[in-house]
Amino acid sequence: MKKIWIGCFALLGAMNSQAQQTEGKILYERTVEMTIRFQGGDERLQQAIPRTRTDKVEILFTNGKSLRRQLPPDESDEQAFQNAVGGDGRQLQVRVMAAGQDDVTYTDHNNSTVVEQRELGTKNFLIADSISKLNWKLTGETRKILGYTCQQAIAQRIATRFTMSMSNGEATRQEVQDTANITAWFTTAVPVSVSPDFAGQLPGLVLAIDINNGRTVYKALEVSPKIDVALVKEPSKGKKVTRKEFDEERNKLMKEMQLNAPNTRGTIRFSN
Repeated sequence: MKKIWIGCFALLGAMNSQAQQTEGKILYERTVEMTIRFQGGDERLQQAIPRTRTDKVEILFTNGKSLRRQLPPDESDEQAFQNAVGGDGRQLQVRVMAAGQDDVTYTDHNNSTVVEQRELGTKNFLIADSISKLNWKLTGETRKILGYTCQQAIAQRIATRFTMSMSNGEATRQEVQDTANITAWFTTAVPVSVSPDFAGQLPGLVLAIDINNGRTVYKALEVSPKIDVALVKEPSKGKKVTRKEFDEERNKLMKEMQLNAPNTRGTIRFSN
């Protein structure tokens, strides 16, 4: 009889361990390396450029759906710089642009679809798309993050990006191929395919991502079961566009910013 009771308790323990979290909220810290380069300007300008920018991202998830949103930046995270250069009294102002505060990404994991609400200048856009998956490989490595046992997965992403440059008042744009090496850490203890990037691609909650050895890093700070379910809904603010149309609008805005930049000395090259 004693053995039977022990067996029953063991079975109950196993059943409780399977009552896994499928609803909640995750707070991430995102750190992005700055890749602004000056050519032909004062060395003091290069020294004044921030090497990294840090902000916070929150994801709410419930019922096979998730909503990723940008949190308002801390005052210490705001990075605006104005530096005197040369002996001619001209100045250059460098302002780091973060994602818009209205930017949200809604993912329907059941239907493998995603809708992004993106702020660009004074306009808002809606981009509807399907989840495209990378070829992930499990390495067998594990580590603890916030008390969760996580598995390591690696992948590569090959995409096209643009570099913008401005020299002597003339802005140019160049298309380049970009290969990103991605390392993600996910836990199946929270069996939802939620992630701050690459959502819907791994069989568990992603708690850390490293893109190109620190170029972009996401680190989970907190996982909470508390959530306002009403907030997890598809965004509707903005003009509906395709991914290609949005990229064209973004590149147009970047070019206008370069052309309208006052009191610029030397060459400024932006690469993202």
